[in-house]
Amino acid sequence: MADLPTLAEVAAAAGVSPATASRVLTGSVRVTTSTRRQVHDAMSRLGYVRRRAPRGSAGRRAEQIIAAVVCEHSPRLFTEPFYARLLSACEEVLTTHGVPMVVMTATPATASIAAPPLVAGAVDGVLLIGARARHPLAVTLAASGVPVRCAGRPPDGIDLPFVDMDNRDGGRQAAEHLLLSNRKHIATIAGPPTLPAARDRLEGFRQTLRDAGVLDMPVAYGDFTHASGAHAMQWLLQRAPHLDAVFAASDVMAAGAMQTLRRAGRKVPDDVAVIGYDDAPVARHTSPTLTTVRQPVEEMATLAARLLLMTLGDGDNPKGNPVLPTELVVRESA
Repeated sequence: MADLPTLAEVAAAAGVSPATASRVLTGSVRVTTSTRRQVHDAMSRLGYVRRRAPRGSAGRRAEQIIAAVVCEHSPRLFTEPFYARLLSACEEVLTTHGVPMVVMTATPATASIAAPPLVAGAVDGVLLIGARARHPLAVTLAASGVPVRCAGRPPDGIDLPFVDMDNRDGGRQAAEHLLLSNRKHIATIAGPPTLPAARDRLEGFRQTLRDAGVLDMPVAYGDFTHASGAHAMQWLLQRAPHLDAVFAASDVMAAGAMQTLRRAGRKVPDDVAVIGYDDAPVARHTSPTLTTVRQPVEEMATLAARLLLMTLGDGDNPKGNPVLPTELVVRESA
């Protein structure tokens, strides 16, 4: 059986943008009669069907539904503080506007299961969270014409609107603080290199050290979990036993690193300064309390949800991809 045509294909056949075709579907008054006729003719020729049935009384627009899709394995959704903060903020905005939110996970292996309902009209828009390089769902959504807003920069080469946080500058701030603290042997525990946010943090940190003449910086990689931070710190101590500072790309990994340092008899911050990233609740409960880079997770989520609602309201994507500032929070660990 042939694949059903997408809204993007209908738009191309009608000679209009996907946003204009979307406005026709939602009954917007901002579409001329001739354009509306072109789109309906293209829908008829291609056999386009919006598969989610309208609800409510005749003539009324169906209730909107937003899918928040986290590009992670489902156990991480329930254990990572970052996702809890982000999804709670998204839901608060959508609930205020009377729009229900469903939450899905989609790894590269399960993208083929997640994609069909998203592109066939089961939802009105998608908040895409944490897509990594070459994630097939991001590629599919970019080509589908479905309204999407990414919370976090999408992978390189994927043309989707987003709201991001200045991860590169966050890395810069961490590096500058360690340099000003006169630390000489600096290492880092980076996040997955396929994730744009993790890559940006590493590059901002590394470039700042290079500019200061620090060229030899050991790098270990983790996956934002406590265990990966602990294991990465163990590797770094073997690779660079004289290190006196470490920057971890998440607070949870930093907590794992501090556990390893404590077991190795290294005092924080006397022997080794530690900086995390996120300003998650764990940063205030480590001993010593964790110096970290605060990222405005709730603000990013709120803005992403609002911009997606604006797109659904008139069919146009608001111009620009906002990038929110980060802030160094100095506590006891560095």
